[in-house]
Amino acid sequence: MNEAIADIGLVGLAVMGQNLVMNMADHGYTVAVYNRTTARTTEFKDGPAAEMSVIATADLHGLVAQLKRPRRVMLMVQAGAPVDAVIRELVPLLEPGDIIIDGGNSHYADSDRRVEELQEHGIHFIGAGISGGEEGARHGPSIMPGGSAGAWPDVRPIFEAIAAKVDGVPCCSWLGSGGSGHFVKMVHNGIEYADMQLIAESYDLMRRVLELDHDAMSSVFSTWNSGRLESYLIEITRDIMAYRDDDGEPIVERILDSAGQKGTGKWTVVNALELGTPLSLIGEAVFARFLSALKEERVQASRLLPGAPEQNEADRDEYLVSLEQALYGAKVTTYAQGFMLMQQASAEFRWDLNLGAIALLWRGGCIIRSAFLNDIAAAYVRDPGLANLLIDSYFRAEITGAQAGWRKVVADAMLRGVPVPAMASGLTFFDGYRTENLPANLIQAQRDYFGAHTFERTDRARGEYFHVNWTGRGGDVSSTVY
Repeated sequence: MNEAIADIGLVGLAVMGQNLVMNMADHGYTVAVYNRTTARTTEFKDGPAAEMSVIATADLHGLVAQLKRPRRVMLMVQAGAPVDAVIRELVPLLEPGDIIIDGGNSHYADSDRRVEELQEHGIHFIGAGISGGEEGARHGPSIMPGGSAGAWPDVRPIFEAIAAKVDGVPCCSWLGSGGSGHFVKMVHNGIEYADMQLIAESYDLMRRVLELDHDAMSSVFSTWNSGRLESYLIEITRDIMAYRDDDGEPIVERILDSAGQKGTGKWTVVNALELGTPLSLIGEAVFARFLSALKEERVQASRLLPGAPEQNEADRDEYLVSLEQALYGAKVTTYAQGFMLMQQASAEFRWDLNLGAIALLWRGGCIIRSAFLNDIAAAYVRDPGLANLLIDSYFRAEITGAQAGWRKVVADAMLRGVPVPAMASGLTFFDGYRTENLPANLIQAQRDYFGAHTFERTDRARGEYFHVNWTGRGGDVSSTVY
């Protein structure tokens, strides 16, 4: 029998899987690989991995035979049923103490289930969110692992070696039990949806209100990228604005305005609804993609529905100052909502998430990496029990300074008929959050009127519920559901 020499096995050689393998090999690890399509395994081993410590295997049995104990098998296959199918094949080949790692975009509830199911076989399971796309996978992603804590010491050296580094610190840390890793990655993607939508709205305002050409827009994004908005998404937007098609025209204007999605943003919003968290800005970013998909309907509606009356020309420099404030204020709100959701999930599922540490592991490798995350991490150092980023001393001052321009931009967009769903939703959330008395008292009165759902009173202690016989005909019996 040949001696097992591989440090880890990886199943699934699509672009992310291949790049992670090469990243591991670059850091001195021997990786056994398997892909359902044998030709892809051969092409990879004979091509990009030809000079690397990579072992090609023809089936899962052969892959497991190459692994040192405890055996570590990482899955980079399509989320859902394909992951379960590979796990079913692996379980009979593994022993107690071995480790299965799912590095795909799986739903956190599936990871919860897999931890429990594999525990019955004595096998550890880690659900690891991985962000950074193919470039991150190759040169250093952000890694968000959670699941069976007993497996972390055996996986940690590999993950920390291949992760992105910021100030020498790996963008990877253990998050908690169950599906915590994939939940945090899901929220990361929800924030990503919102960040992209806000930048898209800023671009739309520049071209429609200021009528800037693409070189000018590229210059604006370049300037913003040297300030507090510095981030990967602003950086690539700068480059996109400057990119020309073969005939010299801006290629971005030839891309159909129908945005795709893989579902993680929708998952984020659904979970916010389940956990009762007001994720309004991120929700609008998801809905904006849905609306963009209605291309044919929008074309027809554009010819039938009148828009706003003509508005005065905007002052370019003054408007761009306000637009930067609007984008920044909405961005702060995006992260505030995302961290609210993680905080609520941590309490609900008893994960004990370290929100400051999550901000730090997003600083490099991932799509939403930005200098701004250092400020978020600092906020949670100042107050680990911080209820909301908006009330942190630093962000309170920042958003107070930004709101004048934010309000001008949103109001002006409404007058001009330019849609800014994420910016406007973020501002509305901010105003709702800072309002001591919302009109929900009327809603409670209405609910009690038609359904006897009861209400609390401002002149009585919280937790006492009252019902009014509004019509004189309803009686004093109230609903048992508040």
